[in-house]
Amino acid sequence: MKNKPAPNGRKCTVLIVDDHPLLRDGLAKVINQQSDLAVCGEAADARAGLAAVAKLRPDVAIVDLTMDEGNGLDLIKDLHLRQPDLPVLVLSMHHENLYAERAVRAGARGYVMKREPVAAVLAALRKVLAGQMAFSEETVRRLLDVPTRARKAAAESPADVLSDRELEVFRLLGQGFGTRQIAQKLRLATSTVETYRAGIKQKLGLARAPELVARAAQFVLDEPRR
Repeated sequence: MKNKPAPNGRKCTVLIVDDHPLLRDGLAKVINQQSDLAVCGEAADARAGLAAVAKLRPDVAIVDLTMDEGNGLDLIKDLHLRQPDLPVLVLSMHHENLYAERAVRAGARGYVMKREPVAAVLAALRKVLAGQMAFSEETVRRLLDVPTRARKAAAESPADVLSDRELEVFRLLGQGFGTRQIAQKLRLATSTVETYRAGIKQKLGLARAPELVARAAQFVLDEPRR
C-alpha cells in the first residue's frame, strides 16, 4: 500500500519503540516501502526510545505499551512533556477498550492493536501526522462519556462491579502488594496483572495509579465491616 509523495518531496520520519525485533523489522520494511514515510530509527525499550527521540527528532513515534524494560505509558508521558508537538501512536497487543483512555491521558494521539492489518497502522500514522486523532469510533464514544461513567462508578462498590479475579487483584493491591508480587502470588504474567489493573481502574472510574492503590487500601480497611 503506497501513498502519494509528500508535497515538498520530504518523507515523514518514524521512530519505532517496541521490544520485539521481528515486529520492528517487519513494520520498518512496510513503512519504508511508502512514498511518504521512512523509518529513522528503532528502540527496544523506554530509555532508548527517549534518547532516540532526542537525537533523531522524528515526525512521529510508534510506541508499544508493554516492554521488558520500561513502561510505554510512562514513555509517552515523558515524550509529551519534552516534545508536546510530537505525535505518538500506540501499537499494542492490549485491547483498545482497556488502554486507550490511559494512552490519551498520557499524551498519545492514536491507538492500533497489533492484531490489526498493517494498512490500519499506516492509516493511523497518516492521521496523527495530519494532526488528527486515530481511535476507533467506539473508543471516541467512550472518551466522550468518561465523566458520566466516572460518576456512576464512584457510587458503586468494587465488589459489585469487579470480576472475581479483578477483586482478588484489587484486594492484594490494597494489602500493599506490587504488580510483580501479585503476579507471583496468582501465578500470572506481569502483563496480565497490568491488564487487570487497567480494567479495575476503568470500571471504578479512576484516572491514576495512586488513586487505584488508595481506593484498594480503603476497601481492605472497610472490608471487615461489610
